[in-house]
Amino acid sequence: MKAKKVRIMETVLRDGHQSILATRMRTSQMLPVLEKLDAVGYEALECWGGATFDSCLRFLDEDPWQRLRTLKAHLKNTPLQMLLRGQNLLGYKHYADDVVEAFVKKAKENGIDRIRIFDALNDPRNMEAAIKAGKKAGVHVQGTMVYTISPVHTNQMFVDVAKELKEMGMDSLCIKDMSGLLAPYDAVSLIQDLKKALGDDMMIDLHSHFTCGLASATYLKAVEAGVDVIDTALSPFGHATSQPATESVVEMFRGTEYDTGLDLAALRELAEYFRGVRKEIADEFGITPAHEVLPEVRHYQIPGGMLSNTQNQLREMGMADKFFDVMNEMPKVRAELGYPPLVTPTSQIVGTMAMMNVNFMANGMERYTMTPSEVKDLVRGKYGRLPAPISEDIRKKIIGDEEPTTCRPADLIQPELEMYRQKLGELGYQNFTDEDVLSYAMFPEVALQFFEKHSKQVILKEIDLPRE
Repeated sequence: MKAKKVRIMETVLRDGHQSILATRMRTSQMLPVLEKLDAVGYEALECWGGATFDSCLRFLDEDPWQRLRTLKAHLKNTPLQMLLRGQNLLGYKHYADDVVEAFVKKAKENGIDRIRIFDALNDPRNMEAAIKAGKKAGVHVQGTMVYTISPVHTNQMFVDVAKELKEMGMDSLCIKDMSGLLAPYDAVSLIQDLKKALGDDMMIDLHSHFTCGLASATYLKAVEAGVDVIDTALSPFGHATSQPATESVVEMFRGTEYDTGLDLAALRELAEYFRGVRKEIADEFGITPAHEVLPEVRHYQIPGGMLSNTQNQLREMGMADKFFDVMNEMPKVRAELGYPPLVTPTSQIVGTMAMMNVNFMANGMERYTMTPSEVKDLVRGKYGRLPAPISEDIRKKIIGDEEPTTCRPADLIQPELEMYRQKLGELGYQNFTDEDVLSYAMFPEVALQFFEKHSKQVILKEIDLPRE
């Protein structure tokens, strides 16, 4: 295969600080170096979506839409990219198609040039509405496969998903390795198969995390195998559970036929600035930056964040001594529930069920004695098509004689955009924007708290007080 310069997608404004410091970077901390970032020559800057929307409203007292407009005003030359959870958008449930279309349209109008669209189950039906909306809005649509390891996740399965996404009209493909599970030689095999199936003209972007310590080696072999773009984060927000450090990757390919052409001196200057930002965030919020490499993540095949979250939850439940029991239960539950990739929300669903099962067994009860509604909905097909069938006895334990749905889950949801608009009106708000309606749809309680604090357009309604 003909060698070519590799391009870099920078994540410092989104996944970098999401992975290292819980998505706490403020717009004001980005502003001083936006023009310098814009001058680097990145393929794109990931700056929005993922957890940033929620974090802006919940923790930073910022309007995420205003953040996007501000970034666009300063980043004139580099495409701005966001991460979108398919039919879930940026929330934790499926939305109706009219909400999906409106959100994508407004993302484009406020400054987004590229949308990376994924689904937790790799069900293309859950990405279809967002892909159509992206094409209609005129953004670059990046179809995405969530990478994971299981007996059913073969190269052929990933190729089949990619071909469906291509038929839906994606402009490029992303391999999203959110747990850093992709090993170097597996990357070679997968990329070769994808290039063969999709054609050399289909741009492939590899996104991995350093969690297991494999990602830099995986990037090297992936580039040699023909991958077009790799995702990195400037070093203060790189490595650990984030992407490999931008400067290190640029250095790795410097002077070779894959040379990125990026200026290391400019990158070092940016890294020096963000080193200060990292300290500011850690000090303000009392957060210890993620710093460990966790090779055991590949053994348990779960995201790095799940390890620490599970430890904390078990400690709070008085079950700290059951940590390894839960770790061993998770792959069993995952297999029994059809091998879902472990990314939001399926990682939380599997993790919760595993903890409950361990608790049941410790108290002499059967596994799946009780199941949360989210587990039931996963088995019912409400999240989409599972990678593997669920055994009859497990299905009966969880949903009894109910018949799982086989249609696209969003087909069961009536249009709801107008309903959100009416609810805001009923709550006493006026002069709200389309963006406000979408913020409310994503995170109702958090958005209302934000509106209450900032809106001067609230109508005070009369309240009938009880009379003596």
